[in-house]
Amino acid sequence: MERTVVRCADGHVFSTASFPMQKAERLGPGRLVRCPRCTRLRSVVPVAVKEAVER
Repeated sequence: MERTVVRCADGHVFSTASFPMQKAERLGPGRLVRCPRCTRLRSVVPVAVKEAVER
C-alpha cells in the first residue's frame, strides 16, 4: 500500500495510506483525514518529501 506524506490545516506533517483512495472525503484540492497529532478531521494536502524532510 502506497503511503503519502501530507500536511494538515494546522501544519502537522504525517504520512497516510488513505489519501489516494476514494473513501476519504473531498474538500477542494485536499481531503479530510484524521490527523494523528491533533486527533481531528482536518483538510490535508500532499507535501513534497524533500519539503517534509527539511522541517
